[in-house]
Amino acid sequence: MTIRTTLLAAALLAGSTGIALAGDDRPGPDWMPIDQAYRTLTEAGYRDIREIEADDGRWEAKATKDGVAVKVKVDPRSGAIAAKRKD
Repeated sequence: MTIRTTLLAAALLAGSTGIALAGDDRPGPDWMPIDQAYRTLTEAGYRDIREIEADDGRWEAKATKDGVAVKVKVDPRSGAIAAKRKD
């Protein structure tokens, strides 16, 4: 799946959440697609996901959880939520 196709699928999946692939980093060939990273976050209880981008070897997103704005990193291969901090 090309990045363009992945972005289109993510945009359709996300609706108005504003998912964007940005930054200097690029997803690797063995990374999960961006829409799968989005689903991983929503299944883990994250809401209002505003961005998902490749950054420092992980998917990084801005979202809210339990009413708190956070930045969260997702391992691009396993889908494990690797780190989170208040945004």
